[in-house]
Amino acid sequence: MAMLLMTSVGLADNAQPLSQLASHQEFLRRLVAAAVERTHHIVRYDPAYVRIPYPNGDVPEGVGVCTDEIIRIYRAVGIDLQKEVHEDMAKNFSAYPNMRKWRLMRTDTNIDHRRVPNLAVFFRRNGENIATTTIASYYQPGDLVTWDLGSGIPHIGMVVDKKAASGRYMVVHNIGQGPRIEDVLFAWKITGHFRYYGHEREQRASNLVSRMFLLPG
Repeated sequence: MAMLLMTSVGLADNAQPLSQLASHQEFLRRLVAAAVERTHHIVRYDPAYVRIPYPNGDVPEGVGVCTDEIIRIYRAVGIDLQKEVHEDMAKNFSAYPNMRKWRLMRTDTNIDHRRVPNLAVFFRRNGENIATTTIASYYQPGDLVTWDLGSGIPHIGMVVDKKAASGRYMVVHNIGQGPRIEDVLFAWKITGHFRYYGHEREQRASNLVSRMFLLPG
């Protein structure tokens, strides 16, 4: 029986990378579709501080900034960045720029996830931190990119599966005119490049695999 269990675990370990790859590809397909769908919405750019519910809180549908588009894209595929950022920040407050940048001493679920520097830290800590480069092919649909627009003003967008005349994948972002799909990958200095499949989603999958082999026979 022990030999059979070891063999089964070995087969599962070998199969998991292919299964995980297929799962990630399907997730990115849905994520990109959600990003493109956002470009059909009319959103007035408004960076005002707004009190919102927690979890699954959002500013009014017709307003928002660049981060709100990323938050809404992920929420469309079942991931609440407001909750995930808050939980990670509550446990690792000093890892985030709250104190040195905004002189904040505690978390704030109304605004923390709506700040580009915080999202960048979160994705770096919990997702795939990919090298920044000027080689366009390194940026794939579903990737998150952060930029410095100049004078330290941060921005964030998502690469999608639509190509521009330049041959590059385009980006869904909101820089002031609402969510748009544009060829802006190299328009500004890139400061971060990430891929995030969802922390809770990955943990649920890991727990499921663990339970499969821990259940009594």
